[in-house]
Amino acid sequence: MTRAPLVGLVGRRKIGSQIIGQPEVLGHIDIELFYRDYARGVIEAGGFAVNLPLDSDPAEAVSRCDGIVLSGGADIDPARYGHEPETDMFPPEQVRDSFEMAILDAASSLGTPVLGICRGLQMANVHGGGTLHQHNAMHSRFDVLPDTQVHEVAVTAGSTLGSVYGESRSVNSLHHQTVDEVAPDYRVTARSDDGTVEGLEHKSLPIIAVQWHPEMMETRATDPVFAWLVEAATKFAASRDA
Repeated sequence: MTRAPLVGLVGRRKIGSQIIGQPEVLGHIDIELFYRDYARGVIEAGGFAVNLPLDSDPAEAVSRCDGIVLSGGADIDPARYGHEPETDMFPPEQVRDSFEMAILDAASSLGTPVLGICRGLQMANVHGGGTLHQHNAMHSRFDVLPDTQVHEVAVTAGSTLGSVYGESRSVNSLHHQTVDEVAPDYRVTARSDDGTVEGLEHKSLPIIAVQWHPEMMETRATDPVFAWLVEAATKFAASRDA
């Protein structure tokens, strides 16, 4: 029986004092946070999900994984794309930024499949040399439940996302930053009605990213983007074992 591909999930770090209910004596202890819905999406698609602590060696972590998920979270430090800060809505987390940049370095070198979600799309763009709009209030729908479908996304025919989703997709929206300049090695393959970049694909590597949160929608268990990742990870694993 073919083993399920191992998919690494990147989370974030908080200290105990930032977590409600933690005893005061543990207020200085680091805590790694991983939203379980990312793992659920991978598992439901047939993969084996593993959380990657930020203390892991990025290159070794990627070398042991068949696929990677870059998840949502805080804003990326604008200094990484040569800009000054314009908002402190979700302050950058430097350790995570450095870890994910190194994860993408290693994945790009090995050809490891990567799925970026929300911040993950933004990170892929910044890693590739692109920039971000630091605050786009129209896309911050924190006033509704996370699985609420708030707008349509048009998907480019002939793209990987097009083969996954078809011509369009109704999506949720939990981001306030958006792509500005697109990284040279990426192409836009999904947009919302106002032109906002909602999907990116690397031109030569198995890296795709979406701006919405498929793991939070009611359709997560059958969302084809997780199936794409697990299938790509399975093929990648087979190629390494050959």
